[in-house]
Amino acid sequence: MAVTAPQAQTATQAPAWLRLTMPTASTVASEWITPPPQYGPEPYYGLAGAAGTVTLDTVGHDLDTMHALGFRAVTLQWSTGTGTQYLSPEWFAFFRQVVAEAKRRDMRIWIVDDAGYPSGFAGGRFTREHPELRMQALVATRTEIRPGTSFDAPIPANLVAISAVSDAGETQTVPVQAAHAHWAAPATGTWTVVAVTHDFRTSPTRSDTNPSRAKDGSQSLEDYLDPAATAQYLQFTHEAYAKAVGDEFGKTILGFRGDEPDYSIGGLPWTPKFFDTFQRVKGYDVRPYLPALLARRDASHGQPAATIPVATPQQQRVRADYYDVFSRMFRDGFFAPQSEWCAAHGLAYQVHLNHEELQIDLAHSEGDYFRDFAPVQIPGVDAIWHQIGRDTVSDFPRFASSAAHVYGKPLAFTESFAAWRPEPDIALARYAINEQLVRGINLFEMMYYPATQTGTDRGGPPAYMRDAGFPALALYTRRLSYVLALGHPAAHVALLQPREALWTGDHRADDLFVSMERALSEQQIDFDIVDEDAVASGMRLERGSFVSQSGNRYSAILVPRAGLLPSAAAERLRRFAADGGKLIFLGDKPAGMAARNYRDAAAFPMASFASAPVIAVDLPPVPTPPQFPPATPPAPMPISPELAKVLRSADPHPAMELAKPDAAVRLLHRTLADADVFLLFNESSTEVTNRAVLHSPGTRVERWDAETASIAALQDAKPGANGLQVSLHLAPYEAELLVVRR
Repeated sequence: MAVTAPQAQTATQAPAWLRLTMPTASTVASEWITPPPQYGPEPYYGLAGAAGTVTLDTVGHDLDTMHALGFRAVTLQWSTGTGTQYLSPEWFAFFRQVVAEAKRRDMRIWIVDDAGYPSGFAGGRFTREHPELRMQALVATRTEIRPGTSFDAPIPANLVAISAVSDAGETQTVPVQAAHAHWAAPATGTWTVVAVTHDFRTSPTRSDTNPSRAKDGSQSLEDYLDPAATAQYLQFTHEAYAKAVGDEFGKTILGFRGDEPDYSIGGLPWTPKFFDTFQRVKGYDVRPYLPALLARRDASHGQPAATIPVATPQQQRVRADYYDVFSRMFRDGFFAPQSEWCAAHGLAYQVHLNHEELQIDLAHSEGDYFRDFAPVQIPGVDAIWHQIGRDTVSDFPRFASSAAHVYGKPLAFTESFAAWRPEPDIALARYAINEQLVRGINLFEMMYYPATQTGTDRGGPPAYMRDAGFPALALYTRRLSYVLALGHPAAHVALLQPREALWTGDHRADDLFVSMERALSEQQIDFDIVDEDAVASGMRLERGSFVSQSGNRYSAILVPRAGLLPSAAAERLRRFAADGGKLIFLGDKPAGMAARNYRDAAAFPMASFASAPVIAVDLPPVPTPPQFPPATPPAPMPISPELAKVLRSADPHPAMELAKPDAAVRLLHRTLADADVFLLFNESSTEVTNRAVLHSPGTRVERWDAETASIAALQDAKPGANGLQVSLHLAPYEAELLVVRR
C-alpha cells in the first residue's frame, strides 16, 4: 500500500530547536553551561556483531559509557548483533526497550533510516518484494564501426534510442525496422553505434542484511526519482517505527538520519516518467540526443574513458538540461517526501550526500546540492578519509551551513572521523571540529562506536574517545554548537555556484569556485554559497540586497566563471545590481542565458549589467592532497593586489579587519538579539598575535570560554572609528569565541 507524504509543518509548528530564534546574549549565557541534548554531539552507534552478542544489557552499558564521555544523544543503526531480523517485530520490540533505556538516562536518539548505506534499499526489501520500484538507469551498448562497413543487429525490447556518433560528435540516425537496426557507415571517419536502453541498475549498497557483507548490487536501492517508491520506503521504515515508538517521536526520538543517497552508476539516472517530465519542463524530446550523451564512457565511475567522441557545445547544453530535470525529480521524489513526513511527525530529517568535496562528481550522482537540501530540515556533509586535516584546505563544510542559512534552518550537521587513516587523536579531532565550526557546522556526529559484544573484547568507543580529554572536548563541542545554532547568520557576501558548469564537467569553473572559497576565507570575509534557485526565487530581493530565509542580507554577489545562467536568476541579478547591490563577475562574463532550457540558450545581455565589473582572475586550483600525506600546513593562496581590492570592495564593512594580514585566521559571524558573535580560528601551526577591529555597534567585548563556560570582559577593547579594537592572541589551532554586547 502506498503512503501519501503528509504536508510539512509550518515553521511555527516545528520544535523550538528546529526554528530560528533570536535570544539575548544573557539568555544564551545562562543556558550554554548545560545545553539541551538536541545540539549533540552524538556517536554513530552500530549494533554489529555475531547474533545475540548485543543484548539490552550491552546497550545499557554502552549508553552509560557514552553518557560518561559527554554524549547526550546517539545515532543508532540496527545490525546483526541484536539477533533480530531488520524491520521485524522482534527488532521493534528490542528497539522500544532501547528507547526506554535512553529515556531513563535523558538521552536522545537519531534513527539511521536503513541497514547500512546508501539510504533507500530498506534492507533488501525492494529487491525481494517490489522489484518494479528499484533504481533504474539509461545504459549504452557501443559498437565501433569501420569506415565503409555496416551495422546490422536486432534491437532489444527496452531500447530507448540508437544512433551512430562520430569522433567529432556528429550523429546519424540508425534506422530501425521490424525490430532490426541497419546502418551503413561513411567511407571515412571513426564511428560508434550507440544503443541506449533502460535497465534496473543500482548504486552499490553496504548492507548489514547482506550475507556476504560486501558492498555490491545484490540489494537494490529504490527508484529515487519516483515518489511512489519513496512512499513505499517510508512504509517499510518510518511508518513501522511510528507504530512501534511513535509516542516518543519529538521526545526521546529526534528524527531520522540518512546517508549518501546517490546514483553511483555507469549511465544516466532514469525513471519511467522521465521523458514526459523532461518534455514538459524543457520543451523538447531528449531521446534523440541520448546516444551522444552516453557515447563517451564515464571515467568518473572507474571505467576507461573512450577516445571518442568529443561532445559538441549543443550536446553539452543538452547534458545540462538532463541533469537539471534529474535534480528536480530527485528532490521531489526522495528528499521532499521524507522531509515532509518527518515534519508532520514532529521529527527532523538529517542527511548528507556523496562527494560534497568534489562537486562535479556530486552533480552527476545527486544533481545539485542545494536543490536536494532545500526541503531538508538539517543539511549535512561527511568528513571522512582525509577530507579534513592540518595539511588540507577544506571549505566544503560550508555547503551544509550555507544551505541552512539560505533556506532558514538553524542546524547543519557533519558525519566526522569515519575511515580516517591514521585514526585521529584527540588533538586532530579538536582541529577538525574547530575547522567545521568556523564554517558554520553546528551539529556533530562522531564515527564510529560499535556496540560492545557480550563474551568478547570487541566494540566500544574508538581510540580518540578513550582519551582522558574527550569528555571535555564533547562538552566544548556541545556548547559551541548550541551558541552557533542561535540567532541569525550575518554574512553579507554570497558566492554563487554556477550549476551548469558542474553538469557539463567544466573543471576550470569548479577550480575557480573552490579557489574563491579559499580566498574569501583567508581574507576573513564571512560568506555563504548560494544557488541559482535561491537567486531566482528562494530569497527576497530588497533595496539592493538579497535577503536569505534566515534574515541575513547579501549586499554583494560574486559569480565565478558562470557559463550559462538561467534567465530567472540573471534577471534578478540585474535588478539587484540596478538597485545598488554589488555584482562581480570573476574570471569571465557569463557566456549565455537560458530561458526554458540550456539547449537554446541566448547570448548573455552584458549591456544590461553595466554596473557589474568583469574581473580577470587566474587563481591556482586548491591542490588535492594524496590520501594520507604528512601533516604539512599548506601555504597561503597568493592573492593579487587587484583581487584583494575586489574582495575588500565586495564587503566594504566586513565583520572583522586585522591590523596585519594573516591568511591563517578564519571567521564566522552571527547575531543575537542584543549582541554580535564572532568565532575565530587559527588554522595554522604558529601563534597569531595581532590587533583587530570588530565591526559592531556594541560597547563591551567578552571572551566566552567553551571549556569552562566562563565569560570575561576583554579589558583592552577600545572603541574606534569603525568598531571595537581588540588584541588577538591565538595559540596554534586555537579557536576563540568573542561576543560583543550591543
